[in-house]
Amino acid sequence: MRDDATIPFPGEELTDREQQVLEAVVRTYVDTAEPTGSRTLCRRYDLGVSAATVRNTMSDLEAKGYLQHPHTSAGRVPTDRAYRFYVDRLIPPTRLSPQQEAELAEALDLQTSSAVEQLVRKATRALSLLSQELGVALAPRLDDATLEKLDLLPVSSESVVMVASIRSGLVRTVYVDLPGAVPQDLLVTLTLILNERLAGLSLREIRATLPERLRDSAPPDDPASVELLNIFMQSAAELVQDDPSDGSEVHLGQASVLASQPEFNSGESLKGLIELTERRDVLSGALRNRQHGSGLQITIGAENESQALADFTLVTARYQVGTLKGVVGVIGPTRMPYEKVIAIVDSTSRLVTQILT
Repeated sequence: MRDDATIPFPGEELTDREQQVLEAVVRTYVDTAEPTGSRTLCRRYDLGVSAATVRNTMSDLEAKGYLQHPHTSAGRVPTDRAYRFYVDRLIPPTRLSPQQEAELAEALDLQTSSAVEQLVRKATRALSLLSQELGVALAPRLDDATLEKLDLLPVSSESVVMVASIRSGLVRTVYVDLPGAVPQDLLVTLTLILNERLAGLSLREIRATLPERLRDSAPPDDPASVELLNIFMQSAAELVQDDPSDGSEVHLGQASVLASQPEFNSGESLKGLIELTERRDVLSGALRNRQHGSGLQITIGAENESQALADFTLVTARYQVGTLKGVVGVIGPTRMPYEKVIAIVDSTSRLVTQILT
């Protein structure tokens, strides 16, 4: 199911012939990346009418905003509106074949993919490989995640790494510099205190009540313990801070699969693609703001809120484990094999949810 499948089209309804010709133009352009003329359509498809009739229908579609006429070609190409009509009205619901499902499951490596972030990274690679578009994923927001335990692991005589294990397989770490060498038994004691006061709580609860929960937890007659606990309390606050806004929770697949597509033949367009992959903050904002409901969301070209995505289509679906929710999908040029991509993204989101639960 596609959440955007009920978007109305203002103005004229398309006739059956216009829909038939529009579908033929879209499919031909997706296959060839070349502007399409009426004679080409008649050779490729049994439209049941003459090339002149197809040419007139294409002119009508251009007048209605579904096709455009590149200056250097006699053929026409679809507009964003054409792709939207095609996605919403012309393609049937599609699913991967059992063989394709098996290939996707193999790419996700079900036997070893237990941690959320590990699985999400594999999902982006699988999406890139199978769709030949840029796989993209967003790690879950952690406000409602539950802290299972904290560990303090020495990395030198004067530093430790604090590891927060979060239910559903997520892990966060932060390095902590100490004022001097700390005995192992004291680290064990402080670890017990931190877990006694914080384990089992959501990150939101910990962030809101951290000072109160750790107040007076160390013996007041042991200044070293009090000082260390204050240091670890500051580090714990970093671990449970709200999700980053720098886009570091965005995972990308192989951008090289896009670089080989005709849309990125020129240096300027390739530069735009590279810049997009570096703008994790833009991708994070775009993925965070998507409303998936129970299905996929597809935004095409200018429908994307960010100007950086104006030449791209974004197809995404939500995955979920417990209270944690994330996003998987692909980014590609608007000239995209939509049936194939929709089926791959839908199956990936379902498989990721299935594996995690």
